[in-house]
Amino acid sequence: MQEIVMFINLCKFNGLNPWLREAYCIKYGNEPATMVTGKEAFEKRAENHPQHDGHRAGIIVYDEETGELAYRVGAFYLNGEKIVGGWAEVYRKDQRQSTRVEVPFDEYAGRKKDGSLNRQWSAKPATMIRKVALVQALREAFPQTFGGMYDADEVGMDSEVLDAAPIAPPVPDIAEADPTTGEVVPPVPPMNDPTANFFEQ
Repeated sequence: MQEIVMFINLCKFNGLNPWLREAYCIKYGNEPATMVTGKEAFEKRAENHPQHDGHRAGIIVYDEETGELAYRVGAFYLNGEKIVGGWAEVYRKDQRQSTRVEVPFDEYAGRKKDGSLNRQWSAKPATMIRKVALVQALREAFPQTFGGMYDADEVGMDSEVLDAAPIAPPVPDIAEADPTTGEVVPPVPPMNDPTANFFEQ
């Protein structure tokens, strides 16, 4: 219970609404609970920051035939090319130099107990490592906005198990009849929708 309270307080401090899947509290067995941030929360905050001046991100590939490294914008790569990392560059209006980050694939790739890639990293390796690089670059470029916020794949958790759909408010399952007309009134959501007033509690 103490970890849940701490999680809620951290969400309020960082302006993250867990009802909208902007943050998750993940706990395995007796291990301490971990708070991770949804990818969309990073992108929305960057877009709304007055000093954000755009960003670029992509992958680093190794051509096994030529032995050369190539930096690609986006997540496109060819057969015969091995993804060895991701990169991202974030621009601020109030700084002359951009913030650039490069991350190695093997350090962050999610794996099963047998060492093979999990389904998410096996199916979308370029997308995943690009995302990790972008999140880290945003955190370095805007430490006051993103400090202490981590994506699930950065901390070794499988982001595939995280549901991105907002949590719907509870709806009564008991229909009531209008005392005047006798007609059945369909149930409606309660007025105290937790997704609407989370930061006011």
